[in-house]
Amino acid sequence: MTQSGTHSGPTNRRGTHWLVELVLVVVVALAVSAFVRAFVAQAYYIPSGSMEQTLQENDWIVVSKLSTRFGVVDRGDVVVFADPGTWLPDAQSSTNPVRRTLEFVGVAPNSAEGDLVKRVIGLGGDTVSCCDPQGRVRVNDVPIDEPYLFPGNKPGDAPLGCSGEFEIAVPAGSLWVMGDHRAVSEDSRCQKELQKFVPLDKVQGRTVAVIWPSDNWAMVGGRSSFDDVS
Repeated sequence: MTQSGTHSGPTNRRGTHWLVELVLVVVVALAVSAFVRAFVAQAYYIPSGSMEQTLQENDWIVVSKLSTRFGVVDRGDVVVFADPGTWLPDAQSSTNPVRRTLEFVGVAPNSAEGDLVKRVIGLGGDTVSCCDPQGRVRVNDVPIDEPYLFPGNKPGDAPLGCSGEFEIAVPAGSLWVMGDHRAVSEDSRCQKELQKFVPLDKVQGRTVAVIWPSDNWAMVGGRSSFDDVS
């Protein structure tokens, strides 16, 4: 009996140490994940085709939070932002087990939070209009070449009930955003009054790349289209 007890003590201690180490590893991993998600980068899922062809439905993108955290949002950026108020119906939590796992570990955002992704066309102080005689969007009277638009879409195409013809002054501290698939994107053009604009403090980050599926891997750009705008 004494011999048996001598053997069980070290074994139990080793088992306890292993369990403690496992818990510590999990806690540290979750803490690192939460830090990365909050301050560095995060993955987001694309649920619709409003940003085609740049972003396809069911793509996963990686979004940098560093640039927006330091106040750098520019024309042409594809940004993820929280619903300014009335853009989306009430969101429902995802039932996809993979998505739920990614949400739990902090890689993906909560699917019930209601985030959107659009391209920044105008910054605070800009005047954005559509369309000029050649059918182009103009920012501060500079016509914009938009090669990222969905094939067959015109810059002024808009969903039913939304206006493709407009001239708007963007308030300070806000953004005017539009989808690349203009004919289906319910963006700034489709909202009412001050809800047309996205407050800068609603921006979660700037889209850097498509990371999944592998066939769609690509960096996401667009700033060069606005190089002539001052």
